[in-house]
Amino acid sequence: MDKRIEKTKHGIFNAFIELRSMKPLERICVKELCDNANINKSTFYAHYRDIYDLSDKIENEITTQIMSEIDINDLINRPENLPKQLAVLYTSKQSLISTIFSGSRTQELPKKVLNAIIERVNEAHFYLADKKFKIMLTYSVYGGYYAFNENCNYPEQLLIGTLSEISERLFLVQK
Repeated sequence: MDKRIEKTKHGIFNAFIELRSMKPLERICVKELCDNANINKSTFYAHYRDIYDLSDKIENEITTQIMSEIDINDLINRPENLPKQLAVLYTSKQSLISTIFSGSRTQELPKKVLNAIIERVNEAHFYLADKKFKIMLTYSVYGGYYAFNENCNYPEQLLIGTLSEISERLFLVQK
C-alpha cells in the first residue's frame, strides 16, 4: 500500500477512535472527523462511503485479528475452549473493543465473530449440521461476550476462569 494512503488511513482511524471514545457513532459527522484527521472530505470519501462504512471496516479488521488467533481445528475438537480463547483475545483488545463496539454497535462483535467462526468451520468441511452444536456455539460466543463485557472490571484470571468453567460444563453435557 502507498505510504501516503497508509498515513491517511491511520490518521482517519486515530481521529475516529478519538471521536468514538467521546460520542456515539450516530453523532459523528464526516466534517468533524476530517477536521480532526486534518484531511479534506474528498479524501475521506475516496476511502469510505460514510461514517458507518468506516466503522464497519474497523469492526471487520478487529474481528479478523481476533479470528486469526482462533485455531479452527481446536474449536471443532474442543469447543469448550472457545469462550476462554475469546476472553483472552477480548482482554488483549479491551480498550479498542469497548470504544468501537459501544452503544448501538455493542451486538456487532459477537455477531461478526460467530459468523466468522461458522464460515471457518464450514471451510474446514465440518459443516454445522448438528443443530445442538450450533446452538451451543452461538451461546458460547454471545453469552461469553456479554458475560465478558459486563464483568471486564473483575480480575482477568477470575473472569476467564469462570467463563471457561461454564463452557466446559455446557459442552460436557453434550458429550
